[in-house]
Amino acid sequence: MRATVLPVLMASALPGSAGAFTLDLPVDCTLGQSCFVQQYVDHDPGPGAQDFTCKGLSYDTHTGTDIALPSLSAMQDGVAVLAAAPGQVRALRDGMPDTGLTAGTAAQIEGRECGNGVVISHADGWETQYCHLMQGSVSVTQGQMVDAGTPLGQVGLSGNTEFPHLHIAVRRNGKIVDPFDPDGQITCGAPDPETLWSAPVTYVPGALLNAGFATGIPDYASIKAGTAAAATISRDAPALVAWGYAFGGQKGDVIQITITGPSGTITDHSETIDRNQAQFFRAAGRKTPARGWPAGDYAASVNLIRDGISLGERVLNLRID
Repeated sequence: MRATVLPVLMASALPGSAGAFTLDLPVDCTLGQSCFVQQYVDHDPGPGAQDFTCKGLSYDTHTGTDIALPSLSAMQDGVAVLAAAPGQVRALRDGMPDTGLTAGTAAQIEGRECGNGVVISHADGWETQYCHLMQGSVSVTQGQMVDAGTPLGQVGLSGNTEFPHLHIAVRRNGKIVDPFDPDGQITCGAPDPETLWSAPVTYVPGALLNAGFATGIPDYASIKAGTAAAATISRDAPALVAWGYAFGGQKGDVIQITITGPSGTITDHSETIDRNQAQFFRAAGRKTPARGWPAGDYAASVNLIRDGISLGERVLNLRID
């Protein structure tokens, strides 16, 4: 079972129409808060990548929709993957470790890029595939009939992935269908208003995944793990830093980080992103003064800005005693 073995041919190439087939959200999370749609089906027939809005939230030959969690700790808390529509379990796999794709795991993942997963057959030639589930979490059996919303497993890090997410691929008669643009007739700037989703799923071109305070510039591993944020900071900590973790970064985007305290502004830092980045973080702050930080209330604002418009802001509050 693989996530990308089929050519990306849109529903416009298929006989018939979508009919009444619809999809519920296949992850038990709140979009824009506890999970994010980070990648879409690639509509570019060449070596480039283009999502259904003619923007860049995709990669070459990507055949599904990626719904990502903000951290490994969120994954470890357990987030259910749900059947998006009623049907019958046609195939499944479990037992692959949640190591993701690294130089050391590439050989073991080859040919099993989907990782742990489930394939469900639906009426009228429709099929959905759910990839990168957590090891040991698959909770259905082959041949089982399921309803929309039936738990299939949990979001994991198995197979060809570098962050915890669900990759859901939708097919009809063996052809890939983008649930955000099922007829495949893309008009840049005016996507097809009719999608396969039973409830609206808003396109977000990039956003903050997480933000927090720290006592120094955190390492990327702790950011991705979800352990970088300090719950408390002492007056004599080495530094006072705020950081933001984002996805969908485009060259020219700006991360603005401001920290204020009892004595006024501590830092007001803006940094321009110099290249497109699927995920990235930035941090800013100041070393602790010789007498320590004054006791009182502190606040930080982390803002992701594109073309002068905010794509998302996080406001943080901290008490130092």
